Amino acid sequence: MFGYYFNLAMLSLKRNKVLTALMVLTIALGIGTSMTTLTVMHVLSGDPIPQKSAQLFRVRMNVFPDDAFKRGDRVPDNLTRRDAEALLHDARGDRQAAMSAGSMVVMSAQGDPLNVEARYTNADFFPMFDVPLRYGHAWGRGDDAGHAHVAVISGSLNEQLFGGADSVGKALLVGDQSLRIIGVLGDWDMNPRFYDLSNGQFGDSEDVFVPLSTALDMKLPTSGQTWCWGNNGNAHDANAPCIWLQYWAQLDTPAKAVAYRQYLQNYIALQQKAGRFTHSGQLELQDVMQWLDAKGVVPSDVRLQMWLALGFLGICLINTVGLLLAKFLRRGSELGVRRALGASRRSIFLQCLIEAGMVGMVGGVFGLVLAGLGVLLVRHQPTDYAAYIHMDLRMLLATFVLALSSSLLAGLLPAWRAMQLSPAIAIKSN
Repeated sequence: MFGYYFNLAMLSLKRNKVLTALMVLTIALGIGTSMTTLTVMHVLSGDPIPQKSAQLFRVRMNVFPDDAFKRGDRVPDNLTRRDAEALLHDARGDRQAAMSAGSMVVMSAQGDPLNVEARYTNADFFPMFDVPLRYGHAWGRGDDAGHAHVAVISGSLNEQLFGGADSVGKALLVGDQSLRIIGVLGDWDMNPRFYDLSNGQFGDSEDVFVPLSTALDMKLPTSGQTWCWGNNGNAHDANAPCIWLQYWAQLDTPAKAVAYRQYLQNYIALQQKAGRFTHSGQLELQDVMQWLDAKGVVPSDVRLQMWLALGFLGICLINTVGLLLAKFLRRGSELGVRRALGASRRSIFLQCLIEAGMVGMVGGVFGLVLAGLGVLLVRHQPTDYAAYIHMDLRMLLATFVLALSSSLLAGLLPAWRAMQLSPAIAIKSN
């Protein structure tokens, strides 16, 4: 039965090629523009670590002294070293990590200096963020406490320095100091880089990972947000009045998250009681998706473009409805003869709906081509996320589903109007 309706639809579409091409183009333009913006939104708003995003929490506190506290200001993103080390010492989370971005100059095998990005953190960083290792292993908590001169390097740096071979046990020269390589990262594509949005929301991972305690001993330079009040010395000193460390905690159950929030509130109350400040303090404990939303990882112009593209798709569908309605009503005499010869209203409706679906499928193919061209244009834009925009299999399937459903939706009214035609009136008008 479907083959019969399919053949009738094909004959109808071939009969007026210009009108058919116009409908296909209308659908393709709507699908192409909307899927381009939806692809960008899908990448930017996607969950970077879906298996545990609800268990990882960014810790933010405002324990400024009274002269640096302004009521109504948002809670700062980072912590002081004093507070971060206190939370690490208490270890109330299942895992916890304080960290900072940095940079260092390492020596290549040819003796040439290489300026590489680094991350100074704790042992829990690797299991918290599911960081895979190709060779070796990460350091442990004992290495944090012992200020061990060890490092984990990225696969790309390992390729540059050692040709991709197992470099575990080799020395990494950092100026006149050295670190012992104990691990090499596997493929790790964490975008957006939610664990530190202040140093680029999108990009490759850092090349060198070093224990935070060791980086402080070696006086390695840091990068990112640092804000001090009344500091006359090193911003990285243990009691320096400076915020510069990001802090994450893993809390495996909602009950643990509630208990950890209460622990942080108690910590703030203790600091107030100790005389650090007299204001009430501020606290934010946000999981990964809440943190991304708070930091506005999806730019407002991208959201606007998405709504404009969906609005354009709606206009295209309205135009398609008009074209289909004109096409079906123009064939009123043909449909009336079919009704007079015994065709049911249901069969007329199905024939017209299948015809609309075929227009949508062909429009979807061309829309997919346009969406691909749109993604290529986006990838050449001067934004940090542009290089990471791509259409995966889910988006490809979504394109066809959207095209087919849109065309069927557009065909409902014209098909319903076509099946309502009176056979006698249609034949008489002919």
